[in-house]
Amino acid sequence: MADAWILFAFLSAIFAALTSIFAKIGIKDVDSNLATALRTVVVLIMAWAMAGIVESYGDMGDITPRTFLFLILSGLATGASWLCYFKAVKIGNVNKVAPIDKSSTVLTMILAFIFLGESFTALSGIGMVVMFAGTMLMIERKDVDETKKTRDSWLIYAILSAVFAALTSILGKVGIEGVESNLGTAIRTAVVLIMAWAIVFMQKTQHDIGSIGRRDGGFLVLSGLATGASWLCFYKALQDGPASLVVPIDKLSILFTVVFAVVFLHEKMSKKSWIGLAMLVCGTLMLLL
Repeated sequence: MADAWILFAFLSAIFAALTSIFAKIGIKDVDSNLATALRTVVVLIMAWAMAGIVESYGDMGDITPRTFLFLILSGLATGASWLCYFKAVKIGNVNKVAPIDKSSTVLTMILAFIFLGESFTALSGIGMVVMFAGTMLMIERKDVDETKKTRDSWLIYAILSAVFAALTSILGKVGIEGVESNLGTAIRTAVVLIMAWAIVFMQKTQHDIGSIGRRDGGFLVLSGLATGASWLCFYKALQDGPASLVVPIDKLSILFTVVFAVVFLHEKMSKKSWIGLAMLVCGTLMLLL
């Protein structure tokens, strides 16, 4: 199917939403960096297993140094985004962190227009403005005040997560060209794993693994499986479709994430935040037109 990438992009959004919910439950009593490292082990196993199923191992020798470089850079950006995101999720509400993280869509599209030469229309511009305005509505005044009072604010980590996520998509788009998508995902995941565990050992939190409860461990595994599924779908869509459309569809996960957070995590949403969410979704849909 010529437009199969659209289906993969939507599946990526659904699995991405599940990732956040499972992770929020799983990292409640676990250091966020250690949780990220453990989750990445699950994602790595899943990614390389899929690469084996489609028999893309043999293509490793055909990957050019330039492609390898961009895959590594994309992996590093992903690792940085993950570490910031799950730190933000641990100390903040999912329905606040996710919208800011998903604002990376706007930055991704700008970078795609500039560096990848992807098309830009008036409707795209309007959609981006609506998305940005919706994100701003979901940030309460008290959230900004909290950031001014402490350096450990979830808002700072959420913003950094968005910046690194945008770089991930652009670098990934360049790096995935000419590479089977599952193999590309597996290589990037290996980079993330090395980065995550390096930070864990620097912080000397690896000894806390034995104290992780069965329930927390189970949800971290589920979060990793959801992430792996989301990645495999996302990079398959990114390989076949334009980044300026694949990324917005993937970011529709914000709708599922917020709804799941309200229903299952019992997080509260103000009327202003619901309006902001509606604008985010509308802006995303406008981009698809």
